[in-house]
Order: sequence, then C-alpha cells, then structure tokens
Amino acid sequence: MSWRCLSDLPRSLLAIGPIVVLGAIFGVLYLTSPFGDLGSVDDASTLEIIWMLTVIGALAGVVPVAIGMLWFPFIRDLDPRYLHAFLALAAGVLVFIALEMSEDVLEYSVDAENTLLAGSLAVIGVVGTFVVMYVASKWRQRKVTATDKSGLEIAYLVALALGLHSIGEGLGIGVAYIQGDSTLVMLLVLAFVLHNVMEGPTVVAAVARDRETPPLYHFAAMGLIAGGPVILGGWIGSFAQSDLLAVLFFSIAVGAIVQVLIEVAELIRFDAEAVLTRVNAATFVVGFALMFFLEDVLGDLLLEGWLVPP
Repeated sequence: MSWRCLSDLPRSLLAIGPIVVLGAIFGVLYLTSPFGDLGSVDDASTLEIIWMLTVIGALAGVVPVAIGMLWFPFIRDLDPRYLHAFLALAAGVLVFIALEMSEDVLEYSVDAENTLLAGSLAVIGVVGTFVVMYVASKWRQRKVTATDKSGLEIAYLVALALGLHSIGEGLGIGVAYIQGDSTLVMLLVLAFVLHNVMEGPTVVAAVARDRETPPLYHFAAMGLIAGGPVILGGWIGSFAQSDLLAVLFFSIAVGAIVQVLIEVAELIRFDAEAVLTRVNAATFVVGFALMFFLEDVLGDLLLEGWLVPP
C-alpha cells in the first residue's frame, strides 16, 4: 500500500487510525504478557538472548515508530502554518527527550567509579556530536541552493537523533532481561511503546513540507534508524553493563538533538515570517507536555505497579 492509497481515506480515519492500531497492539501486549518467565535466562545461549532482545527491541522501538509514521498522510495536507505548528510540536518532543537524557547523563556520571572520566565523556559526547553534525549540515547547505532544501534530509537527521536516544531505552531493557525480571521487561516495553509512538510523526513532519512524497523505502529506513537502536541498546545492556557507556550514548544523543532543533527552526524559517508564533509556541508546549504525560505519568504508573499486566 502506498501513501497515495492512504491519502484517499477519510480525514477522520487518517487522524484516529494510528491510535486504533496502537491501542490494539498495546492491548495484546498488556493482556498476553508474551515474554513469559525469564528465570532460565542464565541457561540461554548467546544466540537465544540476542534473538529475544531483537524481538523485544522491535516491539518497543520499531513498531511504535512505524505506527506514528502512519499520521503522515494526515500531516501532509495541513495548511503551512499548521504544518509549522506540527514541526514545533516535534521540537517540544525533542526538547523533553534531551532534558530527560541530560538527567540520565548526570545520574550515570555520579554512579560511575571515575566521575571525572564520566564528565569528560559527557562533554565530548555532547559537544563533539553537535560540532560534527553542524559541520556536516553546513557542508550540505553549501551543496544545494535554498530553494532545493529538502525536508527529507532534516527528517533523516531527526531519525538519527531519536535513534541515538533509543539506544538508552534498549540499555534498560537489556539489563532487566539479563536479570530475569520479566515483569519489568514487560512494563518497560509498554512504557516505551507509549513514548516512541510520538517519534513517528516527529520524523515525518519535516518531509510533509516537501512538494513530492519520497518513496516508501525512505520511511522504512527512517523508522529503522529511529526505532531500531532499541535492539542495539538491548544487546549492549545485556552483555556490557557500564555507567560510562550509558553516559557516552546519552550525551551523544543530547548533542544530536540540539543540532536537530536548529535544523527544525531553520526549516520553519525558510517559508514562514517568524519561527516563534503563538500557535508554534502552543504546540511546542503541547509536545513537551504530552511526552511528560506519557513518560513521567503513565510510565511511572506502569513501573509502580498501578497498571500491572494480568
């Protein structure tokens, strides 16, 4: 099925369809608790551990991002000012994630045996990633004229930044899995599904401003870049539990997000009189507040046992 086929569906269905799909998947996971008893994980082979974490990571990362990307046909037909508002909402999502990971960097740095080394890695990760991505962005802009500036390239940068962040999610899943805590694994997956579904529209919002819709393989690639690293993080978390490693990955993600926020602002400025408008400011706050609700409210309810699966 192509995006053109989806675009022919009623607008109301395009708006609520991904929510229905998410609810169905969330319900199946919540009611079936498919990961079972992990008490025998110590006897599992390396291949079995890698395979199971691949499946879990795909459910927690790739699937919800793909669901969120189903909003693309709805976003595609929005008036430019509302499209800019959607980009501002995406920025709110990214800022929340960056602040959340900054807190993680601080916590892991304090817990590390060598605090000075951890702090150095954090600075190198944030500054180094920002500089590399900034230089690459300027090089790209010199290669194309302003009128040819592509939202697809920005979307790939957003996917990359979110993918680096997703490694941290996978680290948590991998640690819980190797400890044999099936309940915690289930709760983490449910929390990350809620969290990551918003990454889909965050990625495709930049593409929606382009005149031509890119081929579907670009969407598949961006979905894998944004959600797939949950799998990589799960592997790392199960075999190489390290505070310093967590500091490095989280700080790299923070640096990437800072650069992406600049790109998003420039994308809005390209065909708008102002970046900071009332509508953009409102949707930015909505994006931040929505992620706070999904992560710190519903996520905490899950982890504290208020919404424990049967």
